[in-house]
Amino acid sequence: MFPDQNPARIEGRRPRALVSGVASDSHTWNLVYLQLVCEEEGLDVVNLGPCVPDELLVAECVDQRPDLVVLSTVNGHGYREGLRVVPKLRARPELAGVPIVMGGRLGVTGRREKELADQLEAAGCDRVFDSGGPEDIDEFRTLAAAVTWKADDAAARTPVQSG
Repeated sequence: MFPDQNPARIEGRRPRALVSGVASDSHTWNLVYLQLVCEEEGLDVVNLGPCVPDELLVAECVDQRPDLVVLSTVNGHGYREGLRVVPKLRARPELAGVPIVMGGRLGVTGRREKELADQLEAAGCDRVFDSGGPEDIDEFRTLAAAVTWKADDAAARTPVQSG
């Protein structure tokens, strides 16, 4: 088995989630809530906050080496922004295996539009949360916990380097 190549995990840190708003979305309560959920599930969190330009999001993801990327939107433009930024994240080899999830109000109609979620998943999102119901947060909690378990399991399999 090959050792995990994430240097932060080799240093013994807890798995990390990077939480971010999209460039045009100034809402913050959703980001704070998602940070708290991730922390409750055992993840360290880097919260970039609202109105994050694509270039900064990509650079921080490459620099922070998260185990999970969480994008949130409330303003109804998340769909368009996700279609733009998720392929930029997926284009980076360092992020190839990192789960990317997105949720919130994806469009301006205020109702769930399955075709928008499907297009975001085709663009590289591993999961899109857009129902607005309690089942979304339950599933998100399960996913965050699974990332923690997977990272903990990988760290346990990482061979110890003797000097």
